[in-house]
Amino acid sequence: MSKNRFKTYLVAVFALLGTFILSMKAQAQSEQLTVATFNIRYDNPGDAPNNWGHRKEVVVDLIQFHGFDIFGIQEGLKHQVEYLDEHLSSFAYVGVGRDDGEEKGEYSAIFYNKEKFEVLESNTFWLSTDTTKPNKGWDAALPRICTWAKMEDKASGQQFYFFNTHFDHVGTEARQESGKLILSKIKEADQAGIPVMLTGDFNVDQENPAYLLLENSEELKDCYKAADIRYANNGTFNSFNNTKSTDKRIDHVFVSEFLHVKKYGILTDTYHNLYPSDHFPVMAVIEWDF
Repeated sequence: MSKNRFKTYLVAVFALLGTFILSMKAQAQSEQLTVATFNIRYDNPGDAPNNWGHRKEVVVDLIQFHGFDIFGIQEGLKHQVEYLDEHLSSFAYVGVGRDDGEEKGEYSAIFYNKEKFEVLESNTFWLSTDTTKPNKGWDAALPRICTWAKMEDKASGQQFYFFNTHFDHVGTEARQESGKLILSKIKEADQAGIPVMLTGDFNVDQENPAYLLLENSEELKDCYKAADIRYANNGTFNSFNNTKSTDKRIDHVFVSEFLHVKKYGILTDTYHNLYPSDHFPVMAVIEWDF
């Protein structure tokens, strides 16, 4: 081989090597995870043929198939939360029952892949003027809560906050004030520049003032609007009725403004012409550089 040809060969090799190193570096400095919110519907005996006993295996399969890394549930009673905890073997959860701050009432639990993430801090606060104990806030019909966790990725050390909530279905003032309260908590968490994610059943659609309060804030954006790829063929509440459709989204995933939303989806999965819940789960694939 002549000197010129050898020199050209070396240049090509080093160019390929440089491209490979830059590619690996970019991958090493990029964090991607799949987040979701899922109102699993409380175990109501009157829901036949949509009883929890019929749906629970499908709920687990759906979560595993779509590859959730971390997700918030709403309406889960203690035995439902325990079922998910038992059958999602790679997951753990944080959260408490809203009626006593322990095990009674519905949970707004956060499930996370324990092989990937570690919980650094977590807590639950009530959506009320007194956030520290079980009580109803403003004009709410029921006690409502928000569970949060400060998470760390075991591989990269990257940290983020995850908030999960369920707004009241009756109280207009309660929903508005709940949004303000959660934003104030997020602002406290956001001071260190750590990414924030907020999931939940907000019981308000995308035109409601309580939704707009969050969407128009400086801290958050709606993954539906921000996603590169959007798969949303329906609204998020189905009432177990597969003959109706809606454009209203009352279950939302919000993330920090600087996060990149690659994909967003409302998962309208069915089994034997039935739904896994009266809400469709909402999922988003999030990516950011650090």
